[in-house]
Amino acid sequence: MRVFVTWRCRDAETWRRENVRRPTSPRLHVSLSPRLSVSTSPRPSSGGWTLIELVITLTVLTVLTLAIIPVVRTSVRRQKEQRLHEVLREMRNAIDEFKRDTVGMQCGPGGAIIPPNGQNGQNGQNGQNGQNGQSIYIDPRSRIVVSDCKIFGVDNPEHYPPDLQTLVDGVDVVPRASLSGAQQFGSTSTANGGATANNGGLIPKKKHYLREIPVDPITGKAEWCVLSSYDSPDEGCSASSANVFDVRSKANGESLNGEKYSDW
Repeated sequence: MRVFVTWRCRDAETWRRENVRRPTSPRLHVSLSPRLSVSTSPRPSSGGWTLIELVITLTVLTVLTLAIIPVVRTSVRRQKEQRLHEVLREMRNAIDEFKRDTVGMQCGPGGAIIPPNGQNGQNGQNGQNGQNGQSIYIDPRSRIVVSDCKIFGVDNPEHYPPDLQTLVDGVDVVPRASLSGAQQFGSTSTANGGATANNGGLIPKKKHYLREIPVDPITGKAEWCVLSSYDSPDEGCSASSANVFDVRSKANGESLNGEKYSDW
C-alpha cells in the first residue's frame, strides 16, 4: 500500500510539470490532458464597419454639409457684390475722365476749336476762355482735350459720352500743352480733310477710356442701366438717353445689407 501511494504522488507531480506551464506571452495555452486544450488568445477582428457606425458617420457628414452650404453661398454672393461696386466705380471714373477732357473745347463747323491757354484764366494754366469770355476751370489731371466734335449731338451740350461704347472705341484727342493759340482740329480719319488738314500740324491720337464694357457680376450680362444728365435718379433707366451721365445695375433684388442693386 505504501509503495502504491508513493508511486501515485510521484506520477501526479511529473504529469503536472509536463502539462501545466506558466504563460510567457499574451497568448495563453493550457493543456490539461492529451485530449483537452483551452486557448485564450483574442479573436481576430473582421475589419469591417457595423451598421450603427455607418449611420452615425452619415449623420455627422449630413449635418456638416447643411451647415457649410449657406456659408459658401453667402461668401460667393458677397464677392459678387464687391465686384459690382468695383465695376460701377470703374465706369463712373471713365465717364468723369471723359468729361474732364472735354472742358474748354468748342465745336465749330470744321471740328473742335481750342481757345488759347491762359486767356482770362487763372495762372495761364487752370483757365480758358468760355463762349462768353468767362474763365473755365480746367482740372490739372486733364492733360489732353477731345478734338472730335462729331460724336456730340445738339442734345448733348454738356459733352458727356454719348454711350458706353464710345468709351471703349475711343475718341480723338490732342495735348493741351501744345496749344499756344486758337487752332482747329478734325479727326484722325483722312476722309474729308481729317488729320492731314489740321491747322498747326497736330495729328490727334485715339484715347480709350475703357478696355471693354464690363459684365454685371449679378446678372452675368454686359447690360447696364444708363442715366443721362437730364434724367431724374428716381425715374429708373433712360429709354433713349442723350448722354451717359451715370450707370447702374439692372439686377433685381436686394444686397446683403438690404439695399437694392438698382440704387447703387
